[in-house]
Amino acid sequence: MTKRRGHNEGSIRHRPDGRWEARISLPDGKRKYLYRQTQKGAREALRDALRDIDIGLDIGSKAQSVSQFLDAWLVDTAKPSVRPSTWKSYESTIRVNIKPKIGRLQLASLTPQHVQALMNDRLKSGLSPNTVTRMRAVLRRALGYAVRWGLVSRNAAALTDAPRVVQTEVEPLSASQVGQLMEAALDDWNGPLFTVAVTTGLRQGELLGLRWEDIDLQAGELRVRHALQHIEKIPTLIEPKTPRSRRTISLSIVTLDALKVQRARQVEKRLILGTRWKGTDPLVFTSTIGAPCNSSNVTHRLQTILQRAGLPRPRFHDLRHCAASLLMAAGEHPRFVMELLGHSQISQTMNTYSHVMPAAMQGAAARMDVVLAASDATG
Repeated sequence: MTKRRGHNEGSIRHRPDGRWEARISLPDGKRKYLYRQTQKGAREALRDALRDIDIGLDIGSKAQSVSQFLDAWLVDTAKPSVRPSTWKSYESTIRVNIKPKIGRLQLASLTPQHVQALMNDRLKSGLSPNTVTRMRAVLRRALGYAVRWGLVSRNAAALTDAPRVVQTEVEPLSASQVGQLMEAALDDWNGPLFTVAVTTGLRQGELLGLRWEDIDLQAGELRVRHALQHIEKIPTLIEPKTPRSRRTISLSIVTLDALKVQRARQVEKRLILGTRWKGTDPLVFTSTIGAPCNSSNVTHRLQTILQRAGLPRPRFHDLRHCAASLLMAAGEHPRFVMELLGHSQISQTMNTYSHVMPAAMQGAAARMDVVLAASDATG
């Protein structure tokens, strides 16, 4: 039996197989069929479809699954607009953690409850809150385009709460430990690289993508213009992480001395190897035969030197934290540290290095005493 409604209001009927069918005419003249297990479900589906048509959504394309949408979004939207490493992270997150759980759902049927259940499942499987938060961010970004394109009326991921993330306190090397590291790496081919890393706070990719034309040794300045990444195993210079990452920084005497040592070593090595020297781009930091550095090899070498020196073994990225923490502890203004690191917001700098703020605050208090004492003396 078919329950007919007014013109362009659709109809509902009970099918021989027991399901209820809602039928609606689309603006392009085609018909859309929605199947539910109950008459109430069919009535609600019909109501939602009419509402979506009324606000301009294209419900004719809603039959695609979450997997189909995410696959298309990755190729057509994400890949042309983000860095290769970011796209690789998106693709892995979607393939490993999102599609196996909610990929079969229809995009139009995805609800906040589905996304919340997905996050709870991933946490129970052992993923960290940080990882699950990043997963939610990827899904939220993708669904933002689905809303923009009229495929869905709301962003299901945006309507959920991210897991509570406990801020891990950065524990960089101390000033004395940094000195021990530089001493232990003094004669190592990568020694100048480690010194520049710990004194400038540059990211590893930024360091490995530095060219000699980016450095003015006389003016004592360094310009960050590229980062090195291996794309499909091919070393490639790409744009920095963010617009603020393109920056010019002043170099300390220690940094300048390390760069001068690096340049002299490269010249000597090139003369010794002759045609066996593989360097084609004027990169500052290369392998011992002039090829672009492999990040894993550089990190492994750092760990070897740290272990040999009896020092803690932080990640290479933690050398960046060393530079910032030492400056903040010495009372340097967070705005300067923000510019040095290429952070997009000062809150990011403050939150990351809040553990060294007490020392800086003590220095500020001492300076206040000096100011007030001078005021009393003149008064």
